[in-house]
Amino acid sequence: MTPITGFAPDAEITTPGLITDCQNFVPYLNGMEGAPEPVTPASVPALAAACNGAAVVTKLDDTRRIIAGSQTKLYELSSGAWADRSRASAYTGNADTRWSITQFGDATLASNRTDVIQRSTSGAFADIAGAPKADIIFTVGAFVMALNVNDGTEKPDGWHCCAAFDDTSWSPSIATQAANGRLVATAGRITAGARLGEYAVAYKQKSIYLGQYVGAPTVWDWIQVPGGEAGCVGKDAICEIGGAHFFVGDDNIWIFDGTRPAPIADGQVRQWFYDNSSPQYRYKTTCVFDRQTNRVWVFFVSKNGTTLDSALVYHVLSKKWGRANRTVEAVLNYISAAVTIDGLSGVASTIDTLPSAGFDSQYWLSGGKALAVFNTSHQLQSMTGASTTSSFTTGDNGDDERLTNVNRIRLRYATAPTSATVQMYAQRNSGAGFSEGPTGAVLDGKFDVRQSARWHRAKFNFTGPVRVTHMGAEMKPAGMR
Repeated sequence: MTPITGFAPDAEITTPGLITDCQNFVPYLNGMEGAPEPVTPASVPALAAACNGAAVVTKLDDTRRIIAGSQTKLYELSSGAWADRSRASAYTGNADTRWSITQFGDATLASNRTDVIQRSTSGAFADIAGAPKADIIFTVGAFVMALNVNDGTEKPDGWHCCAAFDDTSWSPSIATQAANGRLVATAGRITAGARLGEYAVAYKQKSIYLGQYVGAPTVWDWIQVPGGEAGCVGKDAICEIGGAHFFVGDDNIWIFDGTRPAPIADGQVRQWFYDNSSPQYRYKTTCVFDRQTNRVWVFFVSKNGTTLDSALVYHVLSKKWGRANRTVEAVLNYISAAVTIDGLSGVASTIDTLPSAGFDSQYWLSGGKALAVFNTSHQLQSMTGASTTSSFTTGDNGDDERLTNVNRIRLRYATAPTSATVQMYAQRNSGAGFSEGPTGAVLDGKFDVRQSARWHRAKFNFTGPVRVTHMGAEMKPAGMR
């Protein structure tokens, strides 16, 4: 049997194991599986308005805060409610403003570029006096780094760092090592940024800069990274995957480990992604790394859409791709509280209405980490539910020179679905287009179908959780049994 090689619509269509299309079908280490469904955590109400950014941050004593921001407010999930942690006056962002949230020691910082950087150790946030307005903030070493700033003057290519070990001090000083500067060797504003070990990385749309701490008087030394025109399309189109950055650029999808950016979508999904995503709203692309499954989810706006309504999924170890479209406002790695037997009544009123999360799901574990999203109802949901429906379509199998008969198809399951069907497609001559053929259900672990054509294609539809590792078909020259 042939191993399944993942969703690769850009590849040669006759490649063995190829998937040309799929729905709710994502890679895992040994194959492909039905994508998890969203589950609403116990005692977590909807946010009062659309979520424009969220994060789980950890303090020095290992206690955690879940912070979410809307256009005008900042909230903290506390005792089963979203507590308003905004400063006294409302924030002045717009519907497209996104919050950047980071933790520095015991202080939680948030920034949206329309207001000065906000700070809270507990309770309400407040302005940091003397801090700039910044589009992107993150912690690196003894500093908080701010990128794409306004410090009284518009500096979209500018950077600031706070004083060493003091996130409340931002006035440039050799003594404190608070500093600032601009990245002007290449055109454009800074679009994204993140820590990479002890380095700071700043991305423009077509260039990358690596910042290294060098001490006073320069404090941070920035060099442009060689790599052509690799860059990042937006502030959320990047995530850290353990020693490297995964990010979406204007012409490819990349991984950067501090040396040179390496493209990872060529020959698989690169062209498909740029053909099916909106050029106008590509800057909204949002990446998140689900460490428990080693998968990166790339949420993007579809070609004719305006909101995040589609998703590609990449498995870091197997380097396979899949798809699992979801419409979301924001994403984060949610850390759940424990669910106990005594507390089940707070989750569901009956056994039958319990969430469809498996017993080994992170949903039930205290401190369990799982990919989570805010849906369009502003509700936080963890992506830990059991798969309900999924499908995938094979590549083309056959020969231009002769007709072949397909008599049966068999899939090798690591987890068999509740039910499965197959829809066959036939093509008389290459390029002529496929027409629908017979359908089949599972019988003795196989799909019994009978079809004669030069080229064959099959679409499998699953109900319930499923894992598929291999596929194979019994094919013989037409006229032979």
